This record gives sequence, C-alpha cells and structure tokens, in this order.
Amino acid sequence: MALIDEPLLRSATLGDRLQLAAAGSWTAPHAAGLEALIDDAVARGRKLSRVELNMAAVENLDTFGAWLLERLLRGCAEAGRGISVTGLPDRFHGIINEAHQSNRTSAEQPHEGVVGSAVAGTKRALATITQDVVLNVAMFGALVFAAMRVVVKPGSLRLTSVVHHLDRVCWKAVPIVLLITVLIGAIIAQQGIFHFRRFGAEVYVVDMLGILVMREIGVLIVAIMIAGRSGSAYTAELGAMKMREEIDALHTMGLDPIDVLVLPRVLALVIALPILTFLGSMAALYGGGMVCWLYAGMSPDIFLGRLREIISIDHFEVGMSKAPFMALVIGIVASVEGMQVKGSAESLGLQTTASVVKSIFLVIVLDGIFAMFFAAIGK
Repeated sequence: MALIDEPLLRSATLGDRLQLAAAGSWTAPHAAGLEALIDDAVARGRKLSRVELNMAAVENLDTFGAWLLERLLRGCAEAGRGISVTGLPDRFHGIINEAHQSNRTSAEQPHEGVVGSAVAGTKRALATITQDVVLNVAMFGALVFAAMRVVVKPGSLRLTSVVHHLDRVCWKAVPIVLLITVLIGAIIAQQGIFHFRRFGAEVYVVDMLGILVMREIGVLIVAIMIAGRSGSAYTAELGAMKMREEIDALHTMGLDPIDVLVLPRVLALVIALPILTFLGSMAALYGGGMVCWLYAGMSPDIFLGRLREIISIDHFEVGMSKAPFMALVIGIVASVEGMQVKGSAESLGLQTTASVVKSIFLVIVLDGIFAMFFAAIGK
C-alpha cells in the first residue's frame, strides 16, 4: 500500500453526524493546508450534533499536527458537540496525549472564598518562611565548617579575596556612610532642639543624640545602608556566576564555592561593618554638634563636655557589639539569595530585591532582640 504524503481530512455528513477521516502526513511542512482543513472541519462540526474522527490512515504526525487535531477536538467541545476518535495508531498516543494536556486551565475551579483564600495564602507564606529559615541555617552551618577548615589550615584562607572585598565594602563605602550619618545626626539634633526649646532644655538634646547614635541609630543606619549597597552586590555577583554556570565549574574542579566565594565576602563584611559603624557614629555626632552650635548657639566645648558626662563606654560597647552579628546576617542572606538564582535575568532581579528586603528586615529584628537583651542585663 502506497503511503499518502499530502495531509487529507475527508468529511461526510450522515444524518446529524459529521464523519471525518484523517490521512497522510500531518506535519509542519504542510502547515498551510492543515490549517485550512481544520478550520473547515471545525466550522462544519459546529452545525451538527456529533463528530466522528477516524485517524487510522495517518502515516506521519509531529507536534504541529497533533496540536491541530487537538484544536479540532477543543473546537467541537466548546460548541457542545460530542466528538469521538477512533483508529489512532499506538505510536502516536504519546504525542496526542501531550497535546491534549497542554495549555489547559481548569474552568471550574472551586471558589475558596475570603477565608479559604486567606488560609491558603497563610500556608504558602509559612512554607516560604520555613524554606528561608532552612536555607539560611544551612548556609550558616556551611560557613562555620569553612571557618573551622581555615582555623585548622590558615593557609587555605583566600586573603587576597578578603582584602579585595574589604576594599569594596568598607573603604569605598566610607563617603556615602559619612554623608548619610552626618545628615541623620543633624536632623535628630534639629528636631530635638526644636521641641526641647519649649521647655528651656536644649542641653538635653546632647543626651538624646549621644545615646541614640551610640546605642541604636549609628549601627542600624549603617547596617541598612550596607544591606542595600553591599548585600545586593553580593547577591547579584553570585547570581550572575550561577547563571553562567561558574559555580558548577567550581564543583567540577573540586573546589567548594563556600570556601572560594562566600567565606571571603562574609568575612570582609564582618570586619567592615564595625569600622563603618564607628565612623558613622562619629559623623552623626559631628553633624548633631554642628546643628547645636549653629541652630541653638551651643558652643562645641559645651557640647563635648555634656557628651563626656552622658556617654559611657557601655553605650559604645552596646552599639559596636551589634555590628558583627548584623554583618553576618546580611552576608548569609545575600549569599543564600544569590545561590537561589535560576537561569534568567528576571530571577536575578527578584532574588536581589528579596536579598535587600530580607536583610533589612532581619537587621531590624536583630536590633530589637539586642535591645531587649541589654535591657534585661541592665546595660
């Protein structure tokens, strides 16, 4: 029996039934002819109550042909016409089933209601939070093991990489940190003077400024800035390496990405944030002192004298002790989000945004935990 190359779709009307017989090659090279055959069959099938399709004579079938046959089935079904398929060769069952399952959405989704939707959303949020916690704890554990390997074998530390990242996250961040903290200190002092002046208590602005900056505002503002500046950069760098399969290449070479990429970055951040916190706190006090001098007429000698009376070493220690922990949180979150980047630019953007948001949130939460802890121990 000679094979039929041209696609055919013979039709015959028998009462209220449309009988179709497919034959030949239903493949992409015959696209123009197939489109016309299917459109005509769908139009005729909608006028009758039932359609019968016999596919026994189909010799060749590819994805294009399978999808056109599926379009015929769906067109008749949408018009409320029953359709039956017979004679389909066994070798075409797989591709026909794939076409049948593609691009399908459930037309009758059960309506969950407000409560059901809220419950489903809560479950999804809890699952996401759980996954984030697991990933961050796993990254922390990997960093601990990497640090232990460095302690056992100090020569394995990539000192050049640490210095390079320290230059980027510390030295190059100094100008913006100083600028922002000077402005923050000036604003706090100005607002304090404006309100305390009603009671003739401008001198207490120095108390408020010194305690706030040294204990809370200095480290918190700097940590938030570093989360947005350096944390996002870490995520973008690691994500780009993930997209280019450079991290997979490190695994192939027998190198641990935690040792090569993550540990130097986190270590540089842990060193840099206390330094930037100190500089930022001094800049905030300087900005506040300038405002007290120019806006309230408080001389620098009076400002510094009052500051020495109020600020103790405990205030300095409280603020500085938070910095390494905040740096560790920022580094872990940035590294985790970078490692979660998939193979698209959209994924890179989403993970970078998530890194900044999660880092800032956790930094604020950590600051609150430290505040409660130091209040509990009376420090």
